[in-house]
Amino acid sequence: MKASDIMTSPVITVNPQTRVRHIAALLLRHKISAVPVLERGKLVGIVSEADLLHRHEIGTEASASGGSWWLRLLSADDSVSDYVRSHATRARDIMTAKVVCVEPATPLAEVAMLLGKHGVRRVPVLERGHLVGIVSRSNLVQALAAQGRAMNAGNSSDGEIRERLSKELARHAWWRSTTSNVLVTDGVVHYFGTVDSEAERRAARVAAENVPGVRRVTDHRVPIAALAWSV
Repeated sequence: MKASDIMTSPVITVNPQTRVRHIAALLLRHKISAVPVLERGKLVGIVSEADLLHRHEIGTEASASGGSWWLRLLSADDSVSDYVRSHATRARDIMTAKVVCVEPATPLAEVAMLLGKHGVRRVPVLERGHLVGIVSRSNLVQALAAQGRAMNAGNSSDGEIRERLSKELARHAWWRSTTSNVLVTDGVVHYFGTVDSEAERRAARVAAENVPGVRRVTDHRVPIAALAWSV
């Protein structure tokens, strides 16, 4: 399997001028952990939950007081950086600019290696410099769950099924690709993510059952209402 087989697409993005409070609202609303930052269609950074941990609004910023004057002097550069990240109001000032990326054809083994090596939770997928998707650790876990022990790379028929089903789902307003993902293994369609209603779950099953080659449909998605009650 490769990155394009499991990536989430399209991707929710922001621009360098997007306000931090708006980014926080996006992460919460769509139940995602990061948003790529695009400027004139080019990826220039990414803002994740980790970038929002230390904020002065909620009293979690790094303290600049305490310690001797010479220790504070030696750590002046860090203090400046910490202050900017905890008080900045725009994406450009808190985003991580050096972003690890992959291509649609990147094998999943390489994607997993990059996530571990760089200690990141997701990698944007670029095709000719344009953002076409994002692969997260959860996407890899979904692939593992769908494949089981019989994980087998390069099954073109599964890829064709996923492509055809994805095109059909994209035609309908009830399908939300930002909160749901579809994987296909050995002709079995797997849905992951969240779902608003049982009617939408039923519609997704019917859509999959109409695609030639689909043997079975398994919907692992959690009702959005159940998540709201658990908070």
